[in-house]
Amino acid sequence: MTTTVTDLYPTRGTTEVSVPRQDPVVWGSPDTPGPVPAAGLAAYERDGFLTVDRLISDDEVAVCRRELERLVSDPRVRADPRSIVEPRSQEIRSVFEVHRLSPVFASLVRDERIVGRARQILGSDVYVHQSRINVKPGFGAGGFYWHSDFETWHAEDGLPNMRTVSVSIALTENLDTNGGLMIMPGSHRTFLGCAGATPEDNYKKSLQMQDAGTPSDEALTELAGEYGIRLFTGPAGSATWFDCNCMHGSGDNITPFPRSNVFIVFNSVENAAVEPFAAPVRRPEYIGARDFTPVR
Repeated sequence: MTTTVTDLYPTRGTTEVSVPRQDPVVWGSPDTPGPVPAAGLAAYERDGFLTVDRLISDDEVAVCRRELERLVSDPRVRADPRSIVEPRSQEIRSVFEVHRLSPVFASLVRDERIVGRARQILGSDVYVHQSRINVKPGFGAGGFYWHSDFETWHAEDGLPNMRTVSVSIALTENLDTNGGLMIMPGSHRTFLGCAGATPEDNYKKSLQMQDAGTPSDEALTELAGEYGIRLFTGPAGSATWFDCNCMHGSGDNITPFPRSNVFIVFNSVENAAVEPFAAPVRRPEYIGARDFTPVR
């Protein structure tokens, strides 16, 4: 028996549309136990993000960086479809599903400092919708254009509601010059449904360079004018938690200084993926998980 799920966030139609957020930002109650203090939850509710300086120690960063370097230098990993190669340099740009490829990153996903914050924000048990390492070596590594993750996860993976949180943990120092994360604070309260149909196997192109699901210049100008842009910097080991609907992106890294991070997406077990809302087929499970087993 097929269950019909109401589409609260139409996208990939003939025109671009703007829809007010229909879901809570913080799903847990104010007294839900967890590592985020009340003031932090209020800031997350308001801005759509939360930063934590030195979430993991220098020694833990060193272990993660060695593991990242092992993965990107392994010919078997490079040949795996979970690896995305930079078009210009032909170097690995991202490796997906790292919590299944690596015991080091599997342990990081289960770390209560990390998964505990996800449970607290989302108000339920969570599973990993996506994990990856992003590698931005110096001298020309490409950026990620402005986008809302939820727009893609809704359209192409079938996530019904905005009950998903991402964490980006810096494995190198994030400077104001080496292609760091940028977010428009408050943009998580407006869903921007993008124009244009989703091509079949769109993920093969979009993971290298975003096209479908890209907002118009006019819409981005309006959002930036209303909310501004925040650039995140900080030492290795720092983390940024951000709501799935935040408008965000990052620039090219033309400095000599690399920028690498591990990126984990937690989704509520009560928001499990259904069929895509605006794509002909599902993306592969290593990009949008269909195993909804809670993280323990």
